[in-house]
Amino acid sequence: MIERKESAVPPSGWEYGHRLREPGCDQRRCSELLSAQAREIERLSREAVKLRAAVIIRETALMWEREDRAALVQAAPGLPRRVTLARHVEALLARVQELMRERARWQRPQDGKGEGALAAAGMVSQDTFGDAGLAAEGGAAVLEASLRAADLVICQTGCLSHGAYWRVQDHCKRTGKACVMVERPQELRIVRIGKDGDGESRSGAVRVL
Repeated sequence: MIERKESAVPPSGWEYGHRLREPGCDQRRCSELLSAQAREIERLSREAVKLRAAVIIRETALMWEREDRAALVQAAPGLPRRVTLARHVEALLARVQELMRERARWQRPQDGKGEGALAAAGMVSQDTFGDAGLAAEGGAAVLEASLRAADLVICQTGCLSHGAYWRVQDHCKRTGKACVMVERPQELRIVRIGKDGDGESRSGAVRVL
């Protein structure tokens, strides 16, 4: 058997050119990927700088706010107590609104009875304000007295005990009306909560300023 050796056939011109161009294409793709990565890194770097600046601004503002608050507390030693009393006043205002709604429900059935019932309700003394008064008959009158007493407690707690905080000349900033001390000084009451001998809370005496 005769073995025939095949001679190496040189590549054609097209194939030779393709082999020369292929490494160049790979190099261009690598260059494009590197450029894209460099752009992404630059974008992320700018974003990181912006985030760091935002954090610095926020921390600086927080530090200034703390310094201002400390200076305010130092200038007004009673500020924390005033804040607590302001929250208490807000709770009292919510209670007053609740009592006003309750009074409206009591007054609606009495609208057909004429003005006599309303006049009688307005003549009820505030001394009936308390648990016994709330349990008695004539709920509209008791609610009226409760509203007046609660409003006076708000005046005492939030204004008079803080150097007339809401008073501007002779008017009240809270209600927009004349100050109670100017219009009806005889009606101002201070409700004291005392304790019975058995330790239970009870409504104490109400006295006029």
